[in-house]
Amino acid sequence: MPKQKTQIFYIHGGMTFKNKGDYLGYLKNRDITLEKKVTWHNDYLDKKLGNDFQIIRPRMPLGDNAKYDEWVIHFKRYFPMLRHNLILIGVSLGGIFLAKYLSENKFPKKILSTYLVCPPFDNSLTGEDLVGGFKLKSDLSLLEKNSKNLNLLFSKNDNVVPVSHAEKYATRLKNANIVVYKHITGHFKISEFPEIIKMIRNDVKRK
Repeated sequence: MPKQKTQIFYIHGGMTFKNKGDYLGYLKNRDITLEKKVTWHNDYLDKKLGNDFQIIRPRMPLGDNAKYDEWVIHFKRYFPMLRHNLILIGVSLGGIFLAKYLSENKFPKKILSTYLVCPPFDNSLTGEDLVGGFKLKSDLSLLEKNSKNLNLLFSKNDNVVPVSHAEKYATRLKNANIVVYKHITGHFKISEFPEIIKMIRNDVKRK
């Protein structure tokens, strides 16, 4: 019987807006390009982790104008297909989505580890609004109960989510592994991320 693959459930980032006018303004002025975006969480992740993993990448509803309650509906539809000892990864808005959901709801499967990559903590971002229902409650203890191996990864030089958000999470979490990388510039728009590959492989060795 073939060995069962470890599932990785990856939730992408997104944007939120206070009103439709702000959203339309964003659509009119955002940068567009014909070039393919090379990011660590696409082909690189598949290539480095190989055939021992099943990487699940749902397209969350209206990523450019996200609403928390809509993301929850889509997220929960995957629950019957998930197995125990899965790994959760949430990037940026996907990170605070997981932080909020796991701090308010008991997750139905055993989580091997959770990675929140550059997750905002509150609505104090530079040039962006964090609205749409993504506000965290004050008590995050259930987040750590759901995922005892909890990792929050930040860049000291992030121009979207300031490193001060790492400090805010640290005041609310007792046992989380919070890492601030000095060598990663910007909002983790990098083509390779060997640090997370190493951590994921170590997670699987320990299970």
